[in-house]
Amino acid sequence: MRQPSTAACRCPVLMSQAFFWFTLLVMVFGVGTVRSSEKTEHYNRLIHEKSPYLTQHANNPIWWYPWGEEAFAAAKRENKPIFLSIGYSTCHWCHVMEGDSFENEEVADLMNKHFISIKVDREERPDVDQIYMDVLAAMNGRGGWPMSLFLSPERVPFMGDTFVPRAQFILLLRRISDTWKNDRAKIDKIVGQVSAWLDKQRDRGFVNAPVPDDHVFQRFAERRRQSFDPEYGGFGKQPKFPQSTQLSLLLRIYKRSADPAILELVTKTLDGMARGGMFDQLGGGFHRYSTDAVWGIPHFEKMLYTQALLAVTYLEAYQVTQNPEYALVAQRVLDYLLRDMSRPDGGFYSAEDADSEKTEGKFYVWTENQLKQVLSEDEFKAVAASYNVTAKGNFNPDDHVRELEDSAGMKALSGANAFFVRLGDKLPDGSDAALASAKQKLMKIRSTRIRPDLDDKILTAWNGLAIRAMAVGYQVLGDPRYQDAGQKTAAFLLKKLRTKDGRLLRSWRNGSAKYPAYLNDYAYLIEGLTTLYQTDFDLRWYNAALSLQGHQDRLFLDGRNGGYFFSDGTDLSLLQRKKTFHDTALPSGNGVSALNLLKLGDLSLSNDFKQHAGRIIAADGLKVVGTPEVYVQILIALEYLLDSSKEVAVIGPLEHPATKRTISYLHRTFLPNKVISVGLPVEEDGLANMTIPLIFNKPMLKGQPTTYVCENNICQLPTSNFEKIKTFTATAKTYSWYQSELSKTE
Repeated sequence: MRQPSTAACRCPVLMSQAFFWFTLLVMVFGVGTVRSSEKTEHYNRLIHEKSPYLTQHANNPIWWYPWGEEAFAAAKRENKPIFLSIGYSTCHWCHVMEGDSFENEEVADLMNKHFISIKVDREERPDVDQIYMDVLAAMNGRGGWPMSLFLSPERVPFMGDTFVPRAQFILLLRRISDTWKNDRAKIDKIVGQVSAWLDKQRDRGFVNAPVPDDHVFQRFAERRRQSFDPEYGGFGKQPKFPQSTQLSLLLRIYKRSADPAILELVTKTLDGMARGGMFDQLGGGFHRYSTDAVWGIPHFEKMLYTQALLAVTYLEAYQVTQNPEYALVAQRVLDYLLRDMSRPDGGFYSAEDADSEKTEGKFYVWTENQLKQVLSEDEFKAVAASYNVTAKGNFNPDDHVRELEDSAGMKALSGANAFFVRLGDKLPDGSDAALASAKQKLMKIRSTRIRPDLDDKILTAWNGLAIRAMAVGYQVLGDPRYQDAGQKTAAFLLKKLRTKDGRLLRSWRNGSAKYPAYLNDYAYLIEGLTTLYQTDFDLRWYNAALSLQGHQDRLFLDGRNGGYFFSDGTDLSLLQRKKTFHDTALPSGNGVSALNLLKLGDLSLSNDFKQHAGRIIAADGLKVVGTPEVYVQILIALEYLLDSSKEVAVIGPLEHPATKRTISYLHRTFLPNKVISVGLPVEEDGLANMTIPLIFNKPMLKGQPTTYVCENNICQLPTSNFEKIKTFTATAKTYSWYQSELSKTE
């Protein structure tokens, strides 16, 4: 899995890594004098863009181009290498590099004379980002943002890094420019090697292995045990990321194995994240990751996808454990999205920055003196005891970080406190009057501070995740605001981010949508719509999901090797048309698609959908078995396929008390491997009624709401008995490997 850049992790080795590359360049390219190229009229073309990230750089003295043919043609015409900078608007170290280098006249002069400079918003163009991140990781063994690469005019990389301090960056620009002019063969050799590597990756097919058996879940659980932090939860050391999809899979494995050790991996991690500074203890919502092993000090940006994924995981954990803390955390995440990240007419914004007033975390942290000035003595004591407030503070960036930020015209804080709760202490729930009063005061004061910048573009994929989170929030917590938000967002996307022929677009901002959608846009939105249908049972969501699945198949399906490509193949500037099955910070689009097809197949009674899902799971099956921890979303789909998954048809009026009771049970109980359809009785020849095939030919018994619990379209006897419904839906297959382990202990 990709790792963040060392800059993003606040690691003090940044300068040593930059020095490594500087030394390497001296050895490879030598030292020479840069010759000025003939001056050409240029300007910063980002002034025409709508991306928040690109517009942040529209006033740089650099003659930036957006990704496109104009930039590529200029590089060929002027015989210049391309400098490619990839980032996103809420990236702290992207801001640092901007202030340190991209606003500097000396840097701009070098870049304008000797390079064609291109800026890419990785959130709008994840296809570009994926390709160059893979190359960077292959070159350096790591990657992250900002991504800084040097390309040939044919867009092939020959050198790359992440954040580079100004002094080293200037030397890098001079040496690459000199080598380009005076010893081009050295660069051409590297370009040839990278091109060969790309060709090898492009030509690598996928071995269609058999669908893995359930032993892969045993291997996954064992790998997670090996990397688990038994003291603070989470996997690995610092920095720690909220691996929500992995936790959701572990909950599914626990359900079918009843192994308490597996459940502990989840609960210890969720407890640690909820108590840490990674969770905004005042305002709700999660920051992107923790910079330390104890979940204490976060990297302060807030991403929509982080909220959507973690909200669902906490809701699932609440279903499994009935621990009210998990419900409270999920509620505070969803409420944060409604309060700070949503449009009134539907749609959720992408992210909030880590910085405000050129200072990371300033909006969120407090000094002891600040708190004493605004709180009563009892309130201060309650806050200090609950959230580990000290005079020294816990958010004190090291000298190296301070030096880099100072060079960029930014400011680092001293003696500030990021609020977090000690692991083992109870999560504050509002019952302490002094603490509740203090939090209310602090939220009011915080609302007067200058907020971090908001990336207000609407991304189809991330909003698909948010629709699912809001739907599940309503299912489990019963708050109608969440269902309403999911419905508004779904309607907004289907109206504003579709072409006339029904294809999706990627991004919307300031009244217009842009870029053809990618696999994840389709997969996540189909998942959101399918979940929303099973929440309010409005047929328009189901029909829209089916329509989008048809477009996805036509645009992205690899009919030869199985699975879906990430892009639609129309952008010929891309060096590769990538197809991946592993997860990153986001779940695999192929994995989500496999689960979508299984669920749509059960709702529509289409065996073709289910066979298609099996081919996706098998397409990279050998790697799934070998390294299951990086194919988690594929495993979640496999879990559905191998379990005795249920198709549940509730036949009766939606408002009938018995129907409501059954739906409430199905929503609030952890039954992940199921689909639900609700409707009045209909004969199959009544297709004009536009209903779900799952409820065809299933009558009510004695005029009462009746439930049919089926597996592979073979149903238990229909029943109106609530206890029987619970019994029929509760059955699940026990893993073969777990049965073997149990027999050894008997």
